[in-house]
Amino acid sequence: MSSSALRISLRELCECEQVSRQWLVTIVEHDIVSPVSVAGEVDDWIFETRSVQWVKRAIRLHKDLELDWVAVALILELQQQREQLLLENRCLQQRLQRFLVED
Repeated sequence: MSSSALRISLRELCECEQVSRQWLVTIVEHDIVSPVSVAGEVDDWIFETRSVQWVKRAIRLHKDLELDWVAVALILELQQQREQLLLENRCLQQRLQRFLVED
């Protein structure tokens, strides 16, 4: 990841998503998102801004469907894998199209 990636502090993320510090700690403990650096105190954690979308999804699944955090983590991991596979599939289809056009 480039060093110019946008970042957000734990406090800012809590304020943005209107959740407690403990909820974000729980989300990190379940590997739903990871801080860029875990050195120092929890209050010093910094996240990449792309983590915000996963925090939003986690909170929504937990609140709306009343899922426990283990289930939330599993669902989001499957969603991330699906997104990655769709991206890879798109890239491979583009490569294939180049070969088909050349023939």
